[in-house]
Amino acid sequence: MPELPEVEVVKRSLKKKILNLIIKKVKIKDENLRYKVDKEKILKLSGKRIEKIIRRSKFLIFEFQKNNFMLTHLGMTGKFFFIDQKNKKFKTSFYYNLNHIKDQKYDRVIFYLQNNYKLIYNDVRKFGFIKLYNQKKYIDSKHLKNLGPEPLKKGFNFEYFKNYISNRKRTIKDILMDQKFVSGLGNIYVNEILFLSGIKPIRKVSRLKDREIKRIINNTKKILLNSIRLGGSSIKNFSSDDGKQGLFQQHFKVYARKGEKCSNTDCNKIIIKSIIGNRASFFCKSCQK
Repeated sequence: MPELPEVEVVKRSLKKKILNLIIKKVKIKDENLRYKVDKEKILKLSGKRIEKIIRRSKFLIFEFQKNNFMLTHLGMTGKFFFIDQKNKKFKTSFYYNLNHIKDQKYDRVIFYLQNNYKLIYNDVRKFGFIKLYNQKKYIDSKHLKNLGPEPLKKGFNFEYFKNYISNRKRTIKDILMDQKFVSGLGNIYVNEILFLSGIKPIRKVSRLKDREIKRIINNTKKILLNSIRLGGSSIKNFSSDDGKQGLFQQHFKVYARKGEKCSNTDCNKIIIKSIIGNRASFFCKSCQK
C-alpha cells in the first residue's frame, strides 16, 4: 500500500501537471471501487478548475472551483496516470511501473482536461476510493477526523509522543502503525524507522527511554524526507522509460530482507521476520534492543 512518501510524491507530481487546469469531461469506466463512485457528483466536476491539491496522511484532496472537493485514497493498488497532448503516459509516483497493455484493463475513472490532457485513476484490486463533497465536509469525514498529527509537522514531537504513550501497554510497532497516534506511516516505513532507531518492534512503549523516543521521532522525519527526496528527484521523468529511478526500496535496510545479513557493517547477524499484529516485521536481534 502506498504510504506517506509515495502519496506525497503523487501530490507533487499532480500539482506540476494538472493544477489550474479545467476538467472538460469525466468518464466512469467502473464505479465499483471500495465505495461506489457517486456518478451525479463526479460528473458535476465538468467545467470546474482544479485549484488545490493537498495531502493528509495517505489521502489526496482535490479542491475545485465553487467549493467542490474530491477525497481520494489509493488503497493497495490505486494510482494516477497522466496523459499529455501526444498521448504519452506518465506515472505520478515511484512505487509502480507502467505496463501500457495491462494498465488499460484497470482504468476506472478518466478525467478529460483542457489542452487535451487526461488524468486516469487506475486500480487493479479496487480497494481505493473517490468521494465527492460540495463543501469542506470532508474534514469531518470518518476518514480524516480522527487522524493523528503529520509526522513531518512540528506537532509530532517529544512532548506529544511522551504524553500519548503514558500508561499504555502496547508495543512500539503497534503504536507507530496507529493512524490515531501519527498519520501516514505504514508497515514498510515503521520497520525501517525501528531498525534505524535500534529498537525491536515488540518493545512495550512503557519501557522506552526518553532518548529512544527522541531517536524514533528524528528517524521518522529523516526516513520519510529521504524517501520523498529519492522519489521526488525523478518526478519530471516518470515515464515508461525511467526504469526504477527513484525507488526508495533500493535503500531498505531491513524491510523484506529476511535471511539476509544485517546492513550494519559491524554486525554479522541475519534479518529475522516475525508476525506482529498480523503484519510482517523485520528486524535484527543484535542491533535492535
